[in-house]
Amino acid sequence: MLVTVEVEKCTACGVCVLECPEVFDQDDEGIVIVLDSTPSDDLAESLEDAAEACPSAVIVVSES
Repeated sequence: MLVTVEVEKCTACGVCVLECPEVFDQDDEGIVIVLDSTPSDDLAESLEDAAEACPSAVIVVSES
């Protein structure tokens, strides 16, 4: 799996961190940080939930 984020469009809502804290964090301004851009497949459901819940639609999860 490959996780990419359009950081410049992030609105800092933090839902990605709530859905998948193993992959996402936030900087001091609340902007998303990708902790692991190639996470294991066991996080697929959490990653899809994070991508669907993101109000900015900036998270892309694809096959690596």
